[in-house]
Amino acid sequence: MKTAVVILNWNGKQLLEQFLPSIVKHNEGDTDVYVADNASTDDSIAFVKANFPSVKIVINKDNGGYAKGYNDALQYIDADIYCLINSDIEVTQNWLSPVIDVFTQEENTAIIQPKLLDYKNKEKFEYAGAGGGFVDYFGYPYCRGRVFNYLEEDHHQFNDVAEIFWASGACFFIRSSVFHKLGGFDEHYFAHQEEIDLCWRAQNEGFNVKYVGTSTVYHVGGATLQESNPNKTFLNFRNSLFTILKNVPRKNVYQVIFIRLILDGIAGLKFAFELRPVHTWSVLKAHLSFYKNLRKFIKKRRQIQRKSNYSIHTSVVWQHFVLGRTKFKDLR
Repeated sequence: MKTAVVILNWNGKQLLEQFLPSIVKHNEGDTDVYVADNASTDDSIAFVKANFPSVKIVINKDNGGYAKGYNDALQYIDADIYCLINSDIEVTQNWLSPVIDVFTQEENTAIIQPKLLDYKNKEKFEYAGAGGGFVDYFGYPYCRGRVFNYLEEDHHQFNDVAEIFWASGACFFIRSSVFHKLGGFDEHYFAHQEEIDLCWRAQNEGFNVKYVGTSTVYHVGGATLQESNPNKTFLNFRNSLFTILKNVPRKNVYQVIFIRLILDGIAGLKFAFELRPVHTWSVLKAHLSFYKNLRKFIKKRRQIQRKSNYSIHTSVVWQHFVLGRTKFKDLR
């Protein structure tokens, strides 16, 4: 299979200096490496051209974020499999082969995520995707190896190949045919959780999403937008509501949205009590943006004929914050 490893870059010269060498070094088989640049104003592209002549470059006209950035760039990249990888990831030897093997053996598998470990603490899973993602009844994403902010140590408990609900955008493999059939990422998201929406839509079309734990990468996380950044809070809260409205089955959707709005309000109050009012304001802005885009997303919802069932566990919020469960294996 022809594979394209595509790194989305925006003013990321330092990250490319640090992490691009591992991707080039551990390139395998019929694979091309691309840097898709989101209209950078630094000299990152000049750096790539001077130091990595084998790396191909696609220049986007503007910075449309993660979603539009990849949608724009992938129009110009010919491959059977796209690997969309963050610029702050270190890959390991033989990271591509196990993933390509699964794609080769399983025609219905459309999306794959490798094991994501923390670059700063390589014994632990990384927040962004860990051992593969799921969504609880109220639309909260969580992972094997990560429940909210609790991260498990890697004891090879997730060295398997398993079906998951969503794959992390930090290192996201997808068949090019499926990516284009689905129309790519929803650009209204800009960044954060657009990969969950895309995985959900893929499953609505009958495709499978898999985790391949025999492939390992290390992710810094927060290199482009820190966890403490209020814009990240805004995008996460708003985009989660977008995803619920688009994809939750009809019998559940209005109840889920109503309760989720209440839970978001509680989260906003928690931020206020923690003396982080800027994040409280971000939650409020997220809700206002959700209401503003309500008609638009109801229309998107109508275009999705089938709504895949998504909930394995009733409420991860209840199990984690009330019952004190921190590990994936303890969730019920």
